[in-house]
Amino acid sequence: MRSIKIMPGGILALALFAGTATAEPVKIRVAWTVAVANWASLLLEKKDLAQHLGKSYVFEPVHYAGTPLMITAMATGDLEIGDLAYSTLALAIENAGMDDMKVIGDDFQDGVGGNYSNEYFVLQDSPIKKVEDLKGQVIATNAAGSAVDIAMRAMLRQHGLEDKRDYTMVEATFPTMAAMLTGKKAALIPGVIPFSLNPDFRNTARVLFTQKAAIGPTQMIVFTARKSFIDKNRAALVDMMEDMVRIVRWYLDPANHKEAVAIAARLTKQPPERFDPWLFTAKDYYRDPDLKPNLTSLQANIATQKQLGFIKSEIDVKKYADLSIIEEAAKRLKQ
Repeated sequence: MRSIKIMPGGILALALFAGTATAEPVKIRVAWTVAVANWASLLLEKKDLAQHLGKSYVFEPVHYAGTPLMITAMATGDLEIGDLAYSTLALAIENAGMDDMKVIGDDFQDGVGGNYSNEYFVLQDSPIKKVEDLKGQVIATNAAGSAVDIAMRAMLRQHGLEDKRDYTMVEATFPTMAAMLTGKKAALIPGVIPFSLNPDFRNTARVLFTQKAAIGPTQMIVFTARKSFIDKNRAALVDMMEDMVRIVRWYLDPANHKEAVAIAARLTKQPPERFDPWLFTAKDYYRDPDLKPNLTSLQANIATQKQLGFIKSEIDVKKYADLSIIEEAAKRLKQ
């Protein structure tokens, strides 16, 4: 049999080709909590726009009941991308000792410009007209130390009211908040999208204050990853973020509003009319089209968390951020 000679350069080329051909796409599990509100719940609905999906990475959305559970999953290696609230991010760094945590992207922000800000409601016929009137009342929260909870406590403190001394706090899930208010089990409740925009609810309640009025613009939810995963899989992460930005821009385009509403309705098994007036408009939360988080707001939000005693450390968010991935991804789409 005739022998085949391959020059050293050819050997290198064959080796590189073989490595590329056999490389498995990187599995990236991305957390989400609320359908439609969190991008990870929506991305595979437009996977036709994901040019790198199945090639350099595999995208797996994973549902969690709350962001604290994501910390544990990231610590044990069961989750690559956490979708953390600003309050949970600080707890992950301080309490869980995750010093290698990095903010890599934005999910959504509260109270930016004219966009929606979480609202805090009392009954229409309630005698409570100002924050000071909440003294001695029962107030509902979704969880102590959550993003909306911190904003509420900050507003109450600004008006001289402290938990346990001046009011009683009880916990309830967001879907049950309206019943808590109308059943007079709480005098004040936090409202978040989509529950706060239910027209039937708004006929019985009125807004006492907003989250923006309490603490200013909020970097509510951020995408996070551990540095070890970033260092090992940076190329795949940039590819994923490029696809994510492309899909996010599609959802934010008013020309696609009708289809986006149909997707949201199908995912949540709700009528399209529930989403049509506000989804991905100025009535919705602010969503950066480049998925770039606002680190200035994030720093201020975590400072408020410390002032209220939920964390003890001074956290410099720039130390825990790596925006180069999302910046590179967005740059590709401009070329």
